[in-house]
Amino acid sequence: MTTKHSFFSRLSGSSVSDDPFDSFDEELPTVPIPARSDLRRASEMAMTASRQAVRPAPLEEVSAEAEGQLPVDVHQTGNDIVIRAFVAGVRPDELSISISRDMVEIEGSRMERDKIAGPDYFTQELFWGSFSRVISLPQEIDVDAATASAKDGLLTITLPKLDKARQTKLRVKAG
Repeated sequence: MTTKHSFFSRLSGSSVSDDPFDSFDEELPTVPIPARSDLRRASEMAMTASRQAVRPAPLEEVSAEAEGQLPVDVHQTGNDIVIRAFVAGVRPDELSISISRDMVEIEGSRMERDKIAGPDYFTQELFWGSFSRVISLPQEIDVDAATASAKDGLLTITLPKLDKARQTKLRVKAG
């Protein structure tokens, strides 16, 4: 009678298994590990490349119709759903917020105040132009009690949750 050894004993090699399908000796392809000097050289080349100035695409190539997607944080408290988004450089009159019971849409536009020629840029990473974001809400909210405020470039929308368990009594009027 053959006894089956534990996985750990077979793994450590303290026992030999006769089962050919239980072998850890499969031929796996080997990958050569580069020498430390090669790794150092590759790292230095990457650092040098990252320090070089990045030239933006010419302004003629950037589509005027391109619309950005506004990044947001959405979280809940006991009574509210809160949406936060950075809208630095956007005036309140340039924002449009549409709210329904289960969705919020934020639209706006961030226009560059100073006109700078494309060749004068070394790096151009900021987004200029129109943006929007549609956020599906995890539960229904009270549209009439919603508030929005902007301070230091941070838009905060507070949406009170609807209490579906809340009940009210109605009186029937005669006549």
